[in-house]
Amino acid sequence: MTHRASPVKAYDFLLKFLLVGDSDVGKGEILASLQDGSTESPYGYNMGIDYKTTTILLDGRRIKLQLWDTSGQGRFCTIFRSYSRGAQGVILVYDITNRWSFDGIDRWIKEIDEHAPGVPKILVGNRLHLAFKRQVSTEQAQSYAERLGMTFFEVSPLCNFNITESFTELARIVLMRHGMDRLWRPNKVLSLQDLCCRAIVSCTPVHLVDKLPLPVALRSHLKSFSMANGLNARMMHGRSYSLTANNANKRNSLKKAKIIRPPQSPPKNCTRNSCKIS
Repeated sequence: MTHRASPVKAYDFLLKFLLVGDSDVGKGEILASLQDGSTESPYGYNMGIDYKTTTILLDGRRIKLQLWDTSGQGRFCTIFRSYSRGAQGVILVYDITNRWSFDGIDRWIKEIDEHAPGVPKILVGNRLHLAFKRQVSTEQAQSYAERLGMTFFEVSPLCNFNITESFTELARIVLMRHGMDRLWRPNKVLSLQDLCCRAIVSCTPVHLVDKLPLPVALRSHLKSFSMANGLNARMMHGRSYSLTANNANKRNSLKKAKIIRPPQSPPKNCTRNSCKIS
């Protein structure tokens, strides 16, 4: 994975992806649907390998993808092993109208785990425009992908459906795995006014802000800043403690005080004709 930070470059990151699957599942169709990029291999020759580049936009960053279509024929297994070195992501492709191509995904996963262990993978069901000939249901493929911890897409090169979305999701997974997502996380930089407010509020309880020799507008801003940044509870701790102490003293004083109860009604054997509560 290469990072190009210079603004004069045409991309910010360079990723190498492999398209893996049996022959005649439409991997070449997926590459042919991409309008941008180059088809000339950087090694100067193509023997059983199709090559295409494309550039996608991910959270404001330009990601250049090198897409390598490894042939699904058995005699090209040694080529796959050599091209799998240095790959950051793998796209497992099957044909939704061909059950046999879906059953062969297990064999390709074993091959990947042997020669490129730990590389992020996604599962792609190709030729969605031929859904009326479907032999692999969406639910079955989705359940299979979830069991293996992969993201699943159904795509159609003819309709240009979910092609870029699948590449973008795999690029996101790869960059997050390498910790590169921190490079475009928004970093909040405090202004000078916020720094001054933080310094004042950190040493002044909120209930004493009104007593500071400051303009009314600034004192109001200090209160708002304290509330918004969660400093109110910490600054009010001393005041709440004193209130608690005062309340405790009051309760103790009430306990010590003599309890005055209203007079009870006269007993039945009382000889007085009338009783008056004063």
